[in-house]
This record gives sequence, structure tokens and C-alpha cells, in this order.
Amino acid sequence: MKKIVLIAVTAAAILSSCASKKEFLALQDKQKKTQQLLDDATLKLNVCEEKKKSSDDQISLLKDKVNLLKNSNASLQNNVNNLATLSTKEATNLERSLESIKEKDLQIRSLRDAITKKDSVTLALVTSLKGALGNLNDEDIEVNVEKGVVFISISDKLLFTSGSYNITKKAKTVLGKVATVVNNKPEIEFMVEGHTDSVPFKKGALLDNWDLSVKRATAVVRVLQDDFKVNPARMTAAGRSFYVPVADNKTAKDRAANRRTRIVVLPKMDQFYNMIEEGMKEASSK
Repeated sequence: MKKIVLIAVTAAAILSSCASKKEFLALQDKQKKTQQLLDDATLKLNVCEEKKKSSDDQISLLKDKVNLLKNSNASLQNNVNNLATLSTKEATNLERSLESIKEKDLQIRSLRDAITKKDSVTLALVTSLKGALGNLNDEDIEVNVEKGVVFISISDKLLFTSGSYNITKKAKTVLGKVATVVNNKPEIEFMVEGHTDSVPFKKGALLDNWDLSVKRATAVVRVLQDDFKVNPARMTAAGRSFYVPVADNKTAKDRAANRRTRIVVLPKMDQFYNMIEEGMKEASSK
């Protein structure tokens, strides 16, 4: 009986021991799984915290941008208000500027038209003079335009006897042709200039080259007035001596070129300005 009881107790102990080991293994396995779950959860938590930090940084950056945009918007709004305040003045100033530009453009066009008219008058005068003097030698007489001014240059050998201021008969023929042109254009005025070479001159009552150049100019003016009825109020006589040469005075040929009489058609600025005023009136009336 005792043996049976002992066997039974021993068997119960063995069975109890086997059951505890299974439970331990089961618990150990469960603990591993739980630890794995905890590790996974910890990893996910760390990732989430990193994302949260990144999101917080982005939120902070976005808040800064929002504040900057708000400030910019306020500044722009302030500028808009200022522009709205200034718009009337700016519009007025712009209108005045446009009017000023229009007026200047009108003046420029009027000036251009006046210059064109003046050039046309000059061309007509040159054509008339060249037509009247066309048969003469170019070396003795020249008609040209310099800076819009008409010049008639006549050599002294054509006008005067050597070393004097006495007009030759041939010279009167030339001056008569010039007189015909200027008498047909009563609106023009002109100056007669006497020029000499640089060789010192003194003869009789003439003291020097100044005297000779002036005497030759006045001699031409007197012929135009007395023989060809040119209005003396339209003429000016001037002596330039040898101070405005057209060539060096080193050779006989150059000195001969410098001994000349020039008839200079004087530009009448009042007529030129009248052309401009008339042009502006015509343009403004359109």
C-alpha cells in the first residue's frame, strides 16, 4: 500500500514538473514576442518622433514665411495706398510731360521745315548766280555755299588794275550780272569784303593792306550803287586785309588766290525765325 502511495506521489511530482517546464517555455516564448513587439514599437516611436521634429521645423519655417508674407502684404498695401494718393498728381505730371514732348516735337518739325525752306531759297539764289555768271572762267569767279551762306569770290585781276582799287571795264560786266540777280531778290542783304595777300602795300594815300582792302570793297559797292542801282541800304563794305587767306602766301599762285573780293549774302535771321513761327502756327492749327 505504501509502495502504491509512493509511486503515486512520485508520478504526481513528475507530471507537475513537466507541466511547469512547458508553462515556462511558453512564457519565455511569449516574453520574446512581447520584447520584439516592444522593440518594434520603440523603433516606430523613434521614427514618429523624428517625423514630428521635422514637421515642427517645417511648421516653424512656414510660420516665418507667413509672417514675412503678412509684412510684405502690409508694405504692398501701404504702397498701393500711396500710389492711389499720388495717382492724380502723377497723371497730371504725365499729361504735362506729354504736352511738353508734343510741343518740342512741333518745334523740331517747324525748325526742320524752316531750314528746308531756307535751303531752298539758298539753292535758288546759287542757281540764279551761276546761271548769270556761267560764261566766266572758274579761276576768276566762284559761287559756293559754306554753312548755309552764299559766297561770290572774284579775283582781283578781274576787278582791278594791278596795285590799285580802280574798277576795270570787264569787272563792270561781271558786277552788272551780279546786280541783276540781287536786284531781282530785294529781300536779301550782302557784304562786300576786300582781301589782299600778305605782301606789305603802301602807295600814295593808301597806308597798308587794310587801306587797300577797304578801298577795293567800297569801290565795288559804289559801282553796284551808281551804275546798277542796287539799294545802298542792302550793302555793307568791309576790308579784311590779308588776315583771312584761302592759301599760303609762299608762292605767286597762292598770293594771287588771296587777292580777291568776296560778296557774302547775309542770312536774315528774322526771316528765318518768321519761317519757324509760321510753321508752328500751321502745325498747331492741324
